[in-house]
Order: sequence, then C-alpha cells, then structure tokens
Amino acid sequence: EQFILLVGLSIVIVNALLLLFGPESKHVDLPYSFDSWSLGPVLIDKVRVYGAGAALVVTALLFAFFRYTLTGTAIRAAADNLTGAGVVGLDVKRLYAISFGVGLACVGAAGAIMMAITDMTPMLAPSLTLLAFTIVIVGGLGSMAGALAGGLMIGVAEALASTLAAPSMKSMVSFGLLVIVLALRPQGLFGKAEA
Repeated sequence: EQFILLVGLSIVIVNALLLLFGPESKHVDLPYSFDSWSLGPVLIDKVRVYGAGAALVVTALLFAFFRYTLTGTAIRAAADNLTGAGVVGLDVKRLYAISFGVGLACVGAAGAIMMAITDMTPMLAPSLTLLAFTIVIVGGLGSMAGALAGGLMIGVAEALASTLAAPSMKSMVSFGLLVIVLALRPQGLFGKAEA
C-alpha cells in the first residue's frame, strides 16, 4: 500500500514540476565542470571524482548514524523486529518519522551530487528511482554494504556496456544483472536468507 501511494505521489510531483519549470533540462555551472585529470590516454572528470567523494562521505555518515547512535540503533532494531521494538518501549511511529527524514536528506544529497554531474529534468526521476530500486534489490534489502556493492556493480556494468557496446544497452545490462542475482540468490548479494 505504502509503495503504491508513494509511486502515485511521485507522479503528482513530477507533473507539478513539469508545469512549474517546463520539460527543458537545467544544469549547474561549476568552476571545474569541464576540468579533468589526464592519466596517460585516460581522462578523468573532476566533477565525477568529487561527486564520488561526496557520495562516499554521505554513505560514511549514514553508516555512522545507524551504527554508533542510539537513534540509529533503535531504527535498526525496529526494522529487524517491529513487534519486539514496540514491546521494549521504542516509539515506533517516531522512528518511522526519523527514518523518513533521513531518507529525504539522503535523496536531497544525491540530487545535489547528480546536479553537478548531469543535466536535470523532472522526467529523470522515474528512471533514477527504478535504478535505485534495482540496486537495493541486487545488494539485498536492509543491507547498506549490499546497496554500496550493488551500486558499484551496476555502475561499472552500465559503464562497460555503454563503452563496449552502445549507450542504449545500459538498462538492459542492469536489469539483466537483477534477473541473474534474483535467480541465483533471491535475497540479494548481502541479504539474509529466510529461515
């Protein structure tokens, strides 16, 4: 129910943004947008390296929040056993609200990083949401290490597919990986098998 509700809400938001800002793509001009480092025949974009660094910093902060704070530990406990969390006195509704806020903050950080790398348009949201969903399923639900590993795996696979074959092959490769992982390990790479 919640998933369908959020899909419907995302459609409303995308179309509202189209009405407000139009379908034209927007970009951010940064002083280093077109700068790169050259390592022999290889050119490395500075903006992508900085974006990867920022993403790793956000990931490390999120990991530290869930691992080393009482609120993060409570959220993990509620995610692992909702009934048990309620029995021991955790305010589950408050934890849900905090989790939602942390998720929104992460999406905001991801959007800010992506704006430096690529042009933005409201119609980009559904494809990026589907890609994020694929990454989470490949990595394993509830596993931060799995999400990181799944993201790296799909990112490298898409980059290789677009370089060696054609850019239009990217989605086919990522969904092909999803099918293979679900066939061989349904709980994802880092997910826990159901007892």
